[in-house]
Amino acid sequence: MSHYSHPTAIVDDGASIGTGTKIWHFAHISPGAVIGERCIFGQNTMVADGVKIGNNVKVQNNVAIYTGTVIEDDVFLGPSCVLTNVTNPRSQVKRHSLYEPTTIRRGSTVGANATLVCGITLGRYAFIAAGAVVAKDVPDYGFIVGVPGRLKGHMSRHGHLLNFDESGKATCPESGFVYQKTDSAVKCLTLDEEAPLPAELSEGKVSYDEFKA
Repeated sequence: MSHYSHPTAIVDDGASIGTGTKIWHFAHISPGAVIGERCIFGQNTMVADGVKIGNNVKVQNNVAIYTGTVIEDDVFLGPSCVLTNVTNPRSQVKRHSLYEPTTIRRGSTVGANATLVCGITLGRYAFIAAGAVVAKDVPDYGFIVGVPGRLKGHMSRHGHLLNFDESGKATCPESGFVYQKTDSAVKCLTLDEEAPLPAELSEGKVSYDEFKA
């Protein structure tokens, strides 16, 4: 196989799993799940039928991803975070045809024990703090904390809080990437939001100073 599955994991026939993906102890991948390359699924994780997951997604222990969820590339789901697919569940009422979609855009992070109420979209590189409860859409680079979740600021692609100057610009202290804030959005001026981090940077082959030079 082009992917690794631990002997205790269950991967049902009909699941599509990309090259280099690793599925660890007691995980369950359902038929109809579509998973990209180089993903990692920790212990006791579950991916339901019809879920679509991109490349380089890291799912930590005890996370269930339900039907109706779309996860783009480079997403991180922290331990025991919760995703849902019905906002008004009742045991006596079957709502299998009424699953509400949740979309997690490229590069987002969902912290440990955070909860995402279904029917929302997390923007690119959004950062959800541990334990937060998110019931509304989150903008690109949005930093959400608390219960209920509120926008605390904006985080860089590398996970640092951005401090914008009077001109609306901020520089990530780790990478040197420059960001611009307007009334409607935050944009990275150094690298397009849809572009993956160059491999030489993500793999530590060169320093950020060498890359910029």
